[in-house]
Amino acid sequence: MSFGMILLMAVFVLLLFGVGQRVMDKMRMNDKWALVLIAAIIGLSFVPNIEIGSVSVNIGGALIPLGVCVWLLIKCEGRERLNALIGTVLTAAAIYGLGALMPSEPEQIVLDPNYTYGIAAGIIAYIVSRSRRNSFICAVLGLILTDVFVAALNWGKGIDQRLVIGSAGILDSIVVSGLIAVLLSEIIGEIVERISRASKSAEQNELLMMRRKKEGGR
Repeated sequence: MSFGMILLMAVFVLLLFGVGQRVMDKMRMNDKWALVLIAAIIGLSFVPNIEIGSVSVNIGGALIPLGVCVWLLIKCEGRERLNALIGTVLTAAAIYGLGALMPSEPEQIVLDPNYTYGIAAGIIAYIVSRSRRNSFICAVLGLILTDVFVAALNWGKGIDQRLVIGSAGILDSIVVSGLIAVLLSEIIGEIVERISRASKSAEQNELLMMRRKKEGGR
């Protein structure tokens, strides 16, 4: 069983016990639907890929995550949708640049490239979007867009490359990127919110002290 599958099962169990419902609400997703989608990704990832010429697409590993991103984009309002699309392109460009910097010799690679791309995509997606929902969209769509772009470049050069989306290690990348993007948004967002609340509380206390001093002076 791949690492991505283990992560998905862990998230499934957490959601089953009510952990993460707050995050789902902020992403405007129902936790029950999230459970159904995770189960579908796990189950349908074992279904044979859809083969269209040189393109091979996994239903659970690619089509369902893609469908979730499209649904989240539909739920976006006004400029938020444009920001998500721009963030996706920027994430894809950054991942492509990272791929060009990766060592060509296998023995020089410290971490599995699938995990490297997944972690990088999650971090980059958060940086360019900040919100939980947009971070997820940018991470998942950014990875898929990168694979499509690389394959298109190779086809343009006359290289007969097979484009595989959502299978095996690619699913791991998608899962890791999406989870990291959302977790970063949640953790950092929570820290910022607490700092903001603490700052407002300090200001209110300071104003209260000043009022008391004025009243005492009278």
